[in-house]
Amino acid sequence: MVNGWIEVEFEQLVDYIQPTEFIVESTDYKDSFKIPVLTAGKSFIKGYTNETHGIFNNLPAIIFDDFTTASKYVNFPFKVKSSAMKILVPSCDLINLKYVFLGMQITDVRSDTHKRYWISDFAKKTIPLPPLNEQNRIIDKIEELFSDLDNGIDNLKLAQNQLKVYRQALLKSAFEGKLTEQWRKENNPEPAEKLLERIKVERKKRYEQELKDWKEAVKVWGKGTKKERKPSKPSAPIDYPSLKQVDIEELPVIPENWIWTRNNEILYYVTSGSRDWKKYYSDKGAFFIRTQDIKTNKLDLDGAAFVDLPINVEGKRSLVQKGDLLMTITGANVGKVAYIKDDIPESYVSQSVALMKPVNVKITPYLQLYFQSDVYGGKMISGLVYGVGRPVLSLENMREAPVVICSFEEQEQIIAEIESQFSIIENLEQTINDGIRKSEFLRQSILKKAFEGKLVAQDPNDEPAAELMKRIKAEKKKYLEEQKQQKKRTPKKIKKMSKELSIEEVLKASDKPMLAKDVWQQSKHKENIEEFYAELKKIQNSIKEVKKGTESLLSLAK
Repeated sequence: MVNGWIEVEFEQLVDYIQPTEFIVESTDYKDSFKIPVLTAGKSFIKGYTNETHGIFNNLPAIIFDDFTTASKYVNFPFKVKSSAMKILVPSCDLINLKYVFLGMQITDVRSDTHKRYWISDFAKKTIPLPPLNEQNRIIDKIEELFSDLDNGIDNLKLAQNQLKVYRQALLKSAFEGKLTEQWRKENNPEPAEKLLERIKVERKKRYEQELKDWKEAVKVWGKGTKKERKPSKPSAPIDYPSLKQVDIEELPVIPENWIWTRNNEILYYVTSGSRDWKKYYSDKGAFFIRTQDIKTNKLDLDGAAFVDLPINVEGKRSLVQKGDLLMTITGANVGKVAYIKDDIPESYVSQSVALMKPVNVKITPYLQLYFQSDVYGGKMISGLVYGVGRPVLSLENMREAPVVICSFEEQEQIIAEIESQFSIIENLEQTINDGIRKSEFLRQSILKKAFEGKLVAQDPNDEPAAELMKRIKAEKKKYLEEQKQQKKRTPKKIKKMSKELSIEEVLKASDKPMLAKDVWQQSKHKENIEEFYAELKKIQNSIKEVKKGTESLLSLAK
């Protein structure tokens, strides 16, 4: 321990406040409202409310997520989203709360069990406590270094966003025909209409061959024991109405000899995974591809699930093969695509992932790029997504999405030019991501040095931390005695009456409907929610309940 420092527990420096009275009543947030609603998680500010009561003003404070141990330092008035936190305040005026907060950032507590951590674990953890003047010097130095780091990270993130813009600019140039404009003049490729005709012929032949193979398989099955499942008749490719001229006129202008068509015209079939395969989850078997495996427009099987399937299980139509295109069709990552460029171990898609099988797999890498474009394929898909909260894309949406195609030769040229540029972009993005990660490591290194006493010089004239702690304890003792005296001065009769209010009495004293949680807190059942619900059940005929979002408003029935 550094000379003049001592080790203290967090609970010796901060007191906790339950957030119940500061929980926001309505989640109808608007940016025009003034009071922020906070969470200790990554999002921090959930939104803004116009509520004027129950605002926390005892600042500064730390909000501590009681389940994840994440924390935020707050120096402005706020309300909170839920009761899953503690609000931490200095136990007296001698506490530098910013120093305490930074110490929490390097305090390691396992939070993989679902329980509340402040009282049971975190409050008992210790922190090195230097003299108060040295705490202030440490904070000043950390803020100076963090400011430089934040500026560097801001510049890296700006470059990151510029690369995203450049990526989209490349895709736009490709699918409006500008990227290969000179190439077309020099090579005079065939019209895309001819390619589309050949795809339709190939599609028909493929189905006819599948029918022929099926009939042979049925014959073989008929001559056998018939114990196995009878071969299923192949489904005919679904015909979808072609784009009308009026639809095409609404789409972006494309080069002569290119063509707008529907996605369905170039696919043999589209499907998604079976809904009841969770029962086949295993630690071995075939890969089971979910949305999280495609979130970067590439297939990443490192964290994929496995399914151990019975031999005759239904749904093997969702088997993934080389040349296929996968697209996420539910959730936040809806519209992400992955091209299966190489042979792949036995794999199937989940119900949240669409499997597209082009008639000719030469077109798949072109389609993958097309559906990444915010102006072309990506925009077409996002315009078909429906659902609030959890976006959904149906297989019908997949079929009807407009696609612009050119000759195979020009597609190959587009792919080559874009992949060349994307390779450079990805290398730059990797460098930027490494820089951001290194910045975070550096941030932790700064904090580590600070709490080891290696960041700023010690001053022998500073009051030792042991003496500071004596003063802190004296201040806390004085405060507790004052609270005790205040309690004695409070008339016991009033206190008793407050505790003995029934639900009806609480509602009778209010001139407007009350939130159920507020009625509970003001009733005699404040310490026992079960007793509250028991009384509520007994008097339910005397109570009027109105739903307000996820909350209940209670009032006396007239």
